Amino acid sequence: MVLVSEKKRQIIDNFKVHNQDTGSAQVQVALLTERINLLTEHFKFHKKDFHSRRGLLVLVGKRRRLLNYLKKKNIALYREVLEKLSLRK
Repeated sequence: MVLVSEKKRQIIDNFKVHNQDTGSAQVQVALLTERINLLTEHFKFHKKDFHSRRGLLVLVGKRRRLLNYLKKKNIALYREVLEKLSLRK
């Protein structure tokens, strides 16, 4: 359920804006999406893990707020991020 540092580095490299970028909105959305996907797989086997389910809902809410921010600031970048992550068809 935890992101491995190599996988995390790969995600950051795909979405970074500049060399030192680890915290821009698109990087955060990509990392949250990966964690959400990992938790979703976890729930296929552990259906009654309600504490982790609450954590998942918190992550989904945080990702939604970041996407709304990105949509307000730069609609083209927002659409690019959605397409790269295959969110919202």
